[in-house]
Amino acid sequence: MATSTSKLQHKSWTKGPYLISTDPSLIPVQTLNAWFATEEVYWAHPMPEEAMREALLNSLCFGMYFNPSAQLTHTASDSLDPEFIGIARCITDFTTFIYLTDVFILPSYQGSGLGTWLMSCVQEIIEGMQYLRRSLLFTGDWKRSVPFYKKTMDMHVMHSKPPTEGKDAEGLAVMVRLGKGAPSYQRNLKIL
Repeated sequence: MATSTSKLQHKSWTKGPYLISTDPSLIPVQTLNAWFATEEVYWAHPMPEEAMREALLNSLCFGMYFNPSAQLTHTASDSLDPEFIGIARCITDFTTFIYLTDVFILPSYQGSGLGTWLMSCVQEIIEGMQYLRRSLLFTGDWKRSVPFYKKTMDMHVMHSKPPTEGKDAEGLAVMVRLGKGAPSYQRNLKIL
């Protein structure tokens, strides 16, 4: 039986003062658009708020929040006002395919293992999808992102412009991880 979409959109994890929630209604659209206007988010631009809200509601979002003064609970009706510090968004049919995009943690929170924890939460959902054929992502960050996704999610470069001798790889890396539902012939394809 496939996993219920509504169950996945109301899942959460806590770690000390940090919360990850898949409830898209908790994500402050204005803040996310402000992030998309920065150079750190090189792959996206801000959108009209209604378009951004629609994108979030039609995706599986992992919002990350910080509140040092409270043990967080995570329902939309909570009176807590935690700081929104990160996101990972998955475009998915909730059964056979996941495209991971918009992964970002505020620079002031990077380097403390929160990105690894965020990806482990995404990976937990992926592992629970028994008919998943593949998870996929694109990245232009060969030095940080490619090794990070290999390590945290067991993803591999499937397609890219090969590096020339003495030069770093360039262009987009297409990374993939085959799931339990992948046809056996795909498991024999060459993955870098």
